Amino acid sequence: MSRAGELFTTALPRAGIRTLLSAGDTSLLSPARSADEPPHTIPRDPAREAARRELSKRMYHEDDPSLFQRALDAFWDWLGKLFNAASTATPGGALGLIVIILAVIAVLAALWWRLGTPRRQPTSSAALFDDRPRSAADHRATAEAHAAQGHWNQALQERMRALVRALEERALLDVRPGRTADEAAAEAGRALPAHTDRLRTAARDFDDVTYGGRSATEQSYHRLAELDRDLERTKPQLAASSAHTAPNTRQGAAE
Repeated sequence: MSRAGELFTTALPRAGIRTLLSAGDTSLLSPARSADEPPHTIPRDPAREAARRELSKRMYHEDDPSLFQRALDAFWDWLGKLFNAASTATPGGALGLIVIILAVIAVLAALWWRLGTPRRQPTSSAALFDDRPRSAADHRATAEAHAAQGHWNQALQERMRALVRALEERALLDVRPGRTADEAAAEAGRALPAHTDRLRTAARDFDDVTYGGRSATEQSYHRLAELDRDLERTKPQLAASSAHTAPNTRQGAAE
């Protein structure tokens, strides 16, 4: 028997050989009729074709990986080649590439922590209040509830609304639904001039959080809450009282 025939007969299971042999094939592999005659052999090409047909049967592929597993293996192979190519081009090899990746992640994390989640918001100022009329006490309670949960953006917004609503309730500001935070700060500064700068800062913080995509902090909320409490204790400087004071002063000087 030739080497191809030996490989064919040894590679196939006994059941496969039994399947391949038909009534006409048994004469090919039958033992020699005498010691002087060489055994019958199968040519190389038919043996290869028979082996291919036999090995293509389902019974030999039951343990093959699934299509998903093969795709996943191909992806990891591609990723490994990409990483090797990048590490080759990076100073320091694989260690240098890892250091660069970690540095980029650290920078992105720092920007995310500092600036917060990017949000698309209109840049122009809008109304301070919505269409639902609520008292200053209601806004303060809502602000404190948000602050207790660490929701500083919502807490700062509600505290600013509470501050403006309290000024409206004291008649220091006229009730105007379309008023913006900047307008409220400018109008309140005329009645409470000692707090003009703090009012402007509060309005800017409100606009940055509400329309500028910035994130409020615990410090900014407590700063606004302190301003709200200070305004409650501050007596307004009214134009009428100034006008009455001036004649009395001039009359006393004349006497």
